[in-house]
Parts: sequence; structure tokens; C-alpha cells
Amino acid sequence: MKYLLKKPDTFLSTLNDDINAILQKSFDNMFPEYIFHKELNGMAMPVDVKEYDNHYCVKIELPGINKEDINVDINKSYVKIEAKKEIEKEENQSHKYHKSEFRYGNYSRTLYFPYEIDIENSKAELKSGILKLHLPKKKNENEETKKIEIKD
Repeated sequence: MKYLLKKPDTFLSTLNDDINAILQKSFDNMFPEYIFHKELNGMAMPVDVKEYDNHYCVKIELPGINKEDINVDINKSYVKIEAKKEIEKEENQSHKYHKSEFRYGNYSRTLYFPYEIDIENSKAELKSGILKLHLPKKKNENEETKKIEIKD
């Protein structure tokens, strides 16, 4: 019979990943699923979504990504953010050891909203690795109030 021995650093790393997965599942149930929808074809990016009476405020973490490498598509009910981060090429490769925990590749995230977005007045700004979206809610012309007469 063979035994599987885990090294302490591997064991702790695996345990940490398991705990993170359990906590992530627990906290995901507290927020509406229509807002936090992760794309499976790319790496997801962390977001901060706030809803106000007249607009949404969305912040997306995109460290080290230039605005030329970000694409934001806005529809009346969702926003799709795509970004690309390429590996930096070094001319001097004489190092003996290299470990990198940076993530490279394509990032993608789609956020769904319960109220229509005013596409024409939406704004985006990238500052210090944070993409900020200001998404006004579309005013519905059909929502005017009307007094109804009560008959005997």
C-alpha cells in the first residue's frame, strides 16, 4: 500500500484554496446573480457595483492594463468588459530564477442590471488601475402617474 504524502506548503495551500472556495460560495448567495455573472472563456476581474436611485456605479480592478487594451460594450441591460494583458518581454534574460504570480491573458466580465441603462449618457474612466463606469438608469417615459377617478 502506498501513501500520499503532502508537503506542508502544498497542504496549507490546498487547505487555503478549499476555505476560499467555501467562503466564496457562501458570500455569492448574498448578492443577486443577475449582477455577478462570470464569463467562462476568460479570467474574471474583481468588481464593485453600487446601485443608486438614478444610476449605477461600477468599479473594475484592472492593474497594469492600458486603456487601449480594454473594451467596454454597453447594452440596455448589461455591460461587458473585456481586457487583455500581455506578458512583458525582457531583453536581458540572464537571470537564474524567475517566479511570477502575475496573471496574463484575456479578462472578461459581464454584469447584468435589472433596470435599463441610458447608453448615451454612460461614462468610463481609467485611473490607477481602476476602471470606473457611471451608468445612468434610463428614465421610462411610461412611468408617469395618473390620477384615476373613483366611481360609485
